Amino acid sequence: MTTVFPALLRELEAGRPAMLAVIATDEGSSPREAGSMMLVGASGRIAGTIGGGAVEKSATETAMALLAEGVSASRAYRLQESGPDAAGMACGGNITVFFQFFPAGEASETLAREVLARLEAGRPGFLVLRPEGPALADRDPQGCAVPLPVEPRAVLFGGGHIALELAPLLRQVGFRVAVFDDRPEFSSPARFPMAEETVCGDYGDITASLPLRPEDYVVIITEGHRHDLAVERQALARPLAYIGAIGSKTKTETLNRRLLDCGFTPADLERLHAPIGMRIMSSTPAEIAVSIAGELILVRAQRREQAAKASCPMA
Repeated sequence: MTTVFPALLRELEAGRPAMLAVIATDEGSSPREAGSMMLVGASGRIAGTIGGGAVEKSATETAMALLAEGVSASRAYRLQESGPDAAGMACGGNITVFFQFFPAGEASETLAREVLARLEAGRPGFLVLRPEGPALADRDPQGCAVPLPVEPRAVLFGGGHIALELAPLLRQVGFRVAVFDDRPEFSSPARFPMAEETVCGDYGDITASLPLRPEDYVVIITEGHRHDLAVERQALARPLAYIGAIGSKTKTETLNRRLLDCGFTPADLERLHAPIGMRIMSSTPAEIAVSIAGELILVRAQRREQAAKASCPMA
């Protein structure tokens, strides 16, 4: 999605109108979830995707026709191989696509620049889709709105060998990265050049030097597990997008008992992904990094899908 808005601004600056096709709702099995988008110009698709195949071909043709008319509209697609209104696909689901027209001109360019400024600054917001023209909103408005794809931050507590593999991988798949360690040599920009922030601090009071935000994804991989409990206690006391801790099942059970002794509830522990990562029988630091990254990608996709569905109830 992050390639769509730069492409939109380029089209508008060149004096060319464009059509933004956004999946407003999805039901059943569909190739892309609500909020997915593509940009279409007079000659076809420019950037992004809403799933490929026959439905994207049909949506592209619709976008080009609406672009020629200079209007916005909504269309429903049945992702079936045959039957009335079928899109010739075997997915078996249904999607509704909203086609938002962006006319060439100063107003559209200003809006596109503001969207890009928000993305670069990590400021959340919503792109409101309307027949009379798109708009930006700070809060979830009524009607159809798409959450702007602000890159979430993954905070790695522990700058050891797993973090060395994980940090560049997370950056490559669209996470901003911060690394926290109590050892200066393990929390330096030279060791993690891809990180937007490296912090040498006290594990006993992590927010004194690195405040945590509700949108953060916390990855607990401290040296020898020595500080895992301290970080877990502080993380579970806050609303966060994700909390994961590395370790064996035995170590996890031991720490969970200690967390319960500290006053946390079983419901609190359900927020903790431990042992961290997807079950791919990983063993090397690089493999463990892949399993952790996979779980963060999954959680991020689920959160975005839930936000998109809640923000765009139109059919």
